[in-house]
Amino acid sequence: MQDGTSFNLQSDSSAMEPVKSPLVTEKIVELQGAELRTQAFGNPTSPPVLLIMGVMSSMLWWPERFCEELAAQGRYVIRYDQRDTGLSTHYPPGKPDYSFSDLSDDAIAILDGYGIEAAHLVGMSMGGFVAQEAALRHPQRVQTLTLISSSPVGVDGLPSSTPAYKEHSAAAESIDWSDLEAIADFLRRDAAMLAGTGHPHDARSAKTLIARDMERAPSFVSATNHFMLLGEDGGAKLHASRIEAPVLAIHGTSDPLFPIEHGEAFTGVVAKAKLHRIAGGGHEIHDRDIDEMTRVIAGHTAS
Repeated sequence: MQDGTSFNLQSDSSAMEPVKSPLVTEKIVELQGAELRTQAFGNPTSPPVLLIMGVMSSMLWWPERFCEELAAQGRYVIRYDQRDTGLSTHYPPGKPDYSFSDLSDDAIAILDGYGIEAAHLVGMSMGGFVAQEAALRHPQRVQTLTLISSSPVGVDGLPSSTPAYKEHSAAAESIDWSDLEAIADFLRRDAAMLAGTGHPHDARSAKTLIARDMERAPSFVSATNHFMLLGEDGGAKLHASRIEAPVLAIHGTSDPLFPIEHGEAFTGVVAKAKLHRIAGGGHEIHDRDIDEMTRVIAGHTAS
């Protein structure tokens, strides 16, 4: 897909981006050869919390209600589009001109762009790996880590994904990645597969979010570049045991991608780590879990 290509994925216009509150601001953070689109919620004088989303996912996958609830609890919440997602810089599919370490440096660059000396980092899935690397490479910039549906870096021997999810993931190899409707259909099925057992999967909201994400990106297929970076070690042997910041692992007990043992592993690896289980939670931020999640994050970042 070329930059500027337009298409219609039949999203629900009633669920499109709402009118922004005066407490919501946007900023483009300039890097050498790249730009990162960011959005902030709340009072800039409040303790800063930087949200880092997972593979192929723009900032939209941090629900606005999640950001607003956390801001209402006295936090300055920043979400952003990682490279190759949303409105940040995109690269040709299959040719990412950046490394995984660059993604962790991007998080620190955003703090610089906002004039923030140190912040609380919250990472979801792959975003949790980015947050861990940022904490390992820039410990003085990270006050705490909250890692949602993630896994400790450098730790082997943890359970793999469920057989059903493995079978679903394998189907991605047969997708025509030039066919946007086929991609959207796969992502809708992916959202359903990642859902937990605690609450019904909201297929309508997932369809709307996926459509918004795809329509917003000038080159959505470029997001697949993230998969080429997984497994990089940043030129060093990074290990979660060296994390100095206090860690809160939030993990669903029914996560099919990273089973609950991944969340539990943090408490045995990181010196200052604790686990909060989401009963029946999947690999997702379900609307019905937002109050619980933001409450425990607010508590973890209170210090």
